[in-house]
Parts: sequence; C-alpha cells; structure tokens
Amino acid sequence: MSLLIVGLGVVLLLVLMMKLKLDAFISLIITSIVVGLLEGMPLATVTKSMYTGIGSQLKSLILILAFGAMLGKLLADSGAAQRIATTLIKKFGLKNVQWAMLLTSIIIGITMFFEAGFIVLIPIIYTVVKETKLPLLYVGLPAVIGLSTTHSFLPPHPGPAAVVAVFNASMGKTLLLGLLVAVPAAIIVGIWFSRSKLVKNTESSAPEGLVNAKVFKEEELPGFGISLFCAIVPVIFMAVATFAELILPEKAPILKFINFFGDAPIALLFAVIIAIFVLGLKRGKKMDELMKTINTSVKAIAMIILVIGAGGAFKQVIVDAGVGKAIVSVTNGLNISPIILAWMIAALIRVAVGSATVAVTMAGGLVLPLVAVSGVTPEIMVLAVTSGSIFASHVNDPGFWMFKEYFNLPVGQAIKVRTTYTCMLSLLGLIGVLVLNIFF
Repeated sequence: MSLLIVGLGVVLLLVLMMKLKLDAFISLIITSIVVGLLEGMPLATVTKSMYTGIGSQLKSLILILAFGAMLGKLLADSGAAQRIATTLIKKFGLKNVQWAMLLTSIIIGITMFFEAGFIVLIPIIYTVVKETKLPLLYVGLPAVIGLSTTHSFLPPHPGPAAVVAVFNASMGKTLLLGLLVAVPAAIIVGIWFSRSKLVKNTESSAPEGLVNAKVFKEEELPGFGISLFCAIVPVIFMAVATFAELILPEKAPILKFINFFGDAPIALLFAVIIAIFVLGLKRGKKMDELMKTINTSVKAIAMIILVIGAGGAFKQVIVDAGVGKAIVSVTNGLNISPIILAWMIAALIRVAVGSATVAVTMAGGLVLPLVAVSGVTPEIMVLAVTSGSIFASHVNDPGFWMFKEYFNLPVGQAIKVRTTYTCMLSLLGLIGVLVLNIFF
C-alpha cells in the first residue's frame, strides 16, 4: 500500500506540473504533504519531516550552489570563459574546431550551470560560425553536449550534488569517478553524433537579435593560463584531497588541512576569492562592480535552490513514512542490478517531469533505501541516478526550448537532435557506471 501511495504521489506531481502548469517547488511541497497524510502520518509529523528534509538537503549544498554560480558569473563577465574558448579553437585549428568547442564546454561546464554556460558560449559559437562559414550545429552541438554532460553527471552541479548529499557520498570521489564516465561519453556523442547524417541533414542558422551577450575584444580578455586556472581551481582542490585520502595514513595530521581545502564549498569559496582578485581587482575592476556580478549570479539560482529543498522534503516524507522498507522488500525480489534500477527510476521521472533536477531529487529519495543494502558504493549509485536524469530531454524540459530557440530549429528537428543525444549520453553513462562498478 505504501508504494501505491508513493505512485499516486508521483502521478499527482505530474498532474500539478504538466497539466496545471504549477511551479515545481510548489508542486513538490503539495505532493509531500499529500503523500505524508495518505501514509497515515500525523499532521505535525508531516511538517516536521518536511522541515528536516529541507534542512538536511540544503545544509552544505546551498554553499556549493551559491559559490558555483558566483564563479561561473565571474568567468563569464571577465571574459575568461571566452578566452578559454578562443584560445583552444586557435590551438586546435579549423579542422578540429569541434574538439575545441567540446573541450571548452567541459572545462567551463565543470563549475558553470548549463544555462549559464550556454549563454556564455552561444555568442562565441555564432562568432566562430560567422568567421569560418561552418554549419551552426557542426560547431555548436559539441559545446552543448559537453555542457549537458557536465551539468548532469558531475558535482558541484545541483542534481549530482543533491544526490551526493542524500546518499552521504564523497563529493571528490564522485567528481573523479564522474569524469571517467562523463568525458568518454561527451567525446563519443559530441564528436561522432555531431558528424552523423541526422545532424548534417538538419539545417540551422543563428536567429537575428536573440543574443545580446557581450563578445569581448582581444585586448579586453584576460590571459589563457589564468582564465583556465580560475576555472579549474575547485577541481584541483577536490582532486588533491581525494588522492591524499588514498595515499596518506588515515590519522596523518596534514590530511585534516587537505580535506578542509578539498571540501567542495571551501574549494569553491577560495576559487571565487581568487577570481575576484585575479579576474577583477587586478584588472582594474571596482569592488562594487564585482559584487553586482556576485549578487546577480545568486539571484539566478534561487528557484533551483527551492526546488532542491522541496525535493528533500519529499524524500524525507518517504523515508519517515517507512516507504523505504517496502521499496527494499520489493526490489529484493527483483533479479535486476540496483544500478540499473536506480537509472530506470531517474530516467522515467525525467521523461515524465522534464526537469533533471526534479528527477534526481525524487529518484534520490526513492533509491536511498537501496544504497545501504545493495553493496554498491554510494558514489556509483549517485552516478547511476544522475545518468538516468539526462535521459530523453523533450518538450517538457526548459533546456530543450533553449536549445531549439538559439539554434533556430523547428520542434520536430529539435526533438531529433536534442532528444537523441540526451538518450545516447544517458545510456553511455549507464554503461560507464556498470563498468566502474566492476573496479570500484
């Protein structure tokens, strides 16, 4: 009966979001209340459970999201993101422009949200197309695929970071293992699919007057080395901490300091401070101007934070109602890998709801009971869920419409390209996670 109630809750959520067009945050809160009451929880317990879920979900995650948004905006507004892109294109040459765009998007996308990275890269893509006379999709699709991959697979992005928090996994280990899955998947899809007949036969042109993002002049741009350094500082800090845990004794005094700086919120905080100084103050910008950039970046992620918090409320209601025991009992009887099951749950929610963030937060709550009994490491289970969350982007996904409009595609053509490449990334992600599970 408990699972049936959760199923009805999911249906209610879909009706609220898809039929009534209600906001994801409000829909998740309403669904949490309804599921809690139908499960027989007292009114006071339902609200207490929701508050606990929101707090536990956002405790460190809110710092990760905030500092990640700040760093991404600083990279964009200083011209550092553009410098990375233009330099790599020059180094790779015209024949390998797709590799340059893919690598650029992966570097930028590690810390920059999909929407933010898209807006930063799209004017650069248009400029490259204008100068090289190459087809728009040929140049731009690898960049979009790279952003989609990092946004869906890797912390500190909202979805993966949220599941890391739910599963109590290591952020650094998840990032490093995620890179082993994400990079090959991005290369296979970003290069091979971008050269396929389906893409070649799809006509696309830059829409006039749609993009107002600034394209910096050469003399306005910071150096490539410092731009790249600022972009990957958090990755360096987290990677050093992860490797230190593997090679140093558990009680080594220095390990405490390394782990402090390698903690995702702290790593991102130091990256923001470095960027403020190096990309801002050192290049003549005023502190007021830099703080305006910071404030704008945080406002842009307010709704993302609310949705993730509401997902935590829904998760906690499920846990406190005892639904987890029912899920475990049912799945124990299934002859299916817990990794595949976690992927399937996230993929189904993604197809139905559209939002990858909602998919991972909902799936994380449903899959949580499996983590403790499956024998699979939490980091691998995180990647199983996040791989499922990118599956089959279509008309109920805001990212789909951004892709359609900026590449000036009819809906049918956008579905052929966007939905196909997200399905491919998701399936390759699942395969990669299954392979990683053999070794880890």
